[in-house]
Amino acid sequence: MARPKVDLPPAQAVRALIDAEGRLAVRVTPGARSEGLAIADGRLLARVPAAPENGKATDAVRDLIARALGIAPSRLELLRGATSREKMFAVRL
Repeated sequence: MARPKVDLPPAQAVRALIDAEGRLAVRVTPGARSEGLAIADGRLLARVPAAPENGKATDAVRDLIARALGIAPSRLELLRGATSREKMFAVRL
């Protein structure tokens, strides 16, 4: 069975949301039916099917953002929001 296509905005649009200090704020919806990223009201919104337990949703969001930016997931560091829907990542491009 083929994996469904993930909705990702263009890399340039995601990079435009990174602030001068290299931080990216993300609002996460864990346990979603589909996986994807969207930009609404100048914020990055992430939907992941992973459950919000033991960091699974955070890891899924990290992988999704890395895919959208075309970088390795190791270049994204969680700064805050390990147990919150509002997360802040440091991005090293």
